[in-house]
Amino acid sequence: MKMPLFLVSVSAIAICTAPAVAQDHTQMDHSQHQAEPAPKPIDHSKMDHAQMGHGMVGMEDEGIIADRKIKQSSDGSGTSRLPGDEGAMHGLHLNVADDWMVMAHGYASAVYTNQSGPRGDDKTYVQSMAMLTAERQFEGGRLQIKSMLSLEPLMSNRGYPNLFATGETAGGEPLVDRQHPHDLFMELAARVDFDIADNTQLFLYGGPVGEPALGPSAFMHRGSAKLNPEAPITHHWFDSSHITYGVATAGLASRQFQLEGSIFTGREPDEDRWNIEKPRFDSWSVRATFNPSPEWAIQVSHGFLKQPEFTIHPDENEHRTTASAHYANSNGLTATAAFSSKNRDPGPTLTAYLVEANWDIDDHHSVFGRFENVKNDELFPDHADPLHEVPFRVSKFQAGYAYRLPLAGPLNLALGGTVSAFAKPDALNAAYGKNPIGFTLFAKFSLGH
Repeated sequence: MKMPLFLVSVSAIAICTAPAVAQDHTQMDHSQHQAEPAPKPIDHSKMDHAQMGHGMVGMEDEGIIADRKIKQSSDGSGTSRLPGDEGAMHGLHLNVADDWMVMAHGYASAVYTNQSGPRGDDKTYVQSMAMLTAERQFEGGRLQIKSMLSLEPLMSNRGYPNLFATGETAGGEPLVDRQHPHDLFMELAARVDFDIADNTQLFLYGGPVGEPALGPSAFMHRGSAKLNPEAPITHHWFDSSHITYGVATAGLASRQFQLEGSIFTGREPDEDRWNIEKPRFDSWSVRATFNPSPEWAIQVSHGFLKQPEFTIHPDENEHRTTASAHYANSNGLTATAAFSSKNRDPGPTLTAYLVEANWDIDDHHSVFGRFENVKNDELFPDHADPLHEVPFRVSKFQAGYAYRLPLAGPLNLALGGTVSAFAKPDALNAAYGKNPIGFTLFAKFSLGH
């Protein structure tokens, strides 16, 4: 069961340099088992990432059909679940010594955004993420070692323009109308599953960097947001805890249900985005997920977060409740609808809604969009401003298109853009203009897609 940490890195380098990985066997089902109708050719390269075993899917047509009936969920970020038909995310995999399998996926996106109005700005920047996972089955269970990293700390701590987004700080000042960059370490965790009955597992998950059982899968792991270059302005309502320093989760999982609970650090990451912060384990959460079929994943969760935004609201804790429904039809369409309510203690209760979708029309053309509505009281951080801590309900409408182009083997390129419009109270006209808009252009290179 022992596996030196350098084995993961060496395996990834070997994968990236070996010519053979450009063949069909480089594809793995990272979002878990996209089930395909029996008449279609069988892709032996799709991996069962959802059930943590990553075994080959279906060696014959009836095997694929049986596989679809069993695998009703796929893995999102942390321990979250998505629909089993979320679709295959192709990448690299390699069997290594002692029956370990190493899997790699990642992307780098060159992005230009321009947001109009008095508070608008423009910026060219790079988003990035690299995932490396090692897994081994043992008698009665499975072990998975997970890592995820980003070079976004090379970006300024002020991140990139994103009108009406708030959360975290730069230079000690609250970020408003900006999206902060991710930390270098997005996940350093492990998960072990123990088979306790047919199609039922007890699992433990945790590590110095991970994600607690709270909210839907983080936006960059949802198929409905896979091509969208902008973080949701509701990010700090739904999935801001996807990078948490200190997480421990225990859960029970079956084909259709998953129940889990976490203890974790409630405080969000600080401005030093290169380090691993001290775990506090001062917060908790519970989540229940229901997968009635391979097309659906429905979750509800509740958590207590101790001083999540310590710099901005040092004396306020948060009770957060979320609910979401994820849909995937295994034919290119994925969608998410979500609701969140965060109750500051002491402080107001602020709610948010999100609906987003992505449709891969064919092998090259994709359209996607997002609607958000949020009640936010952080748009005027200056304590002397008469609108300081006044809550405003704002809506964002975003539509996008991407042309997807395979390059070589698992390497892919997506070229696209988005346009955004907003609905807001007239009281915000002086700060934002009457009709602010935003547009974004991007080129996304991915190892898989």
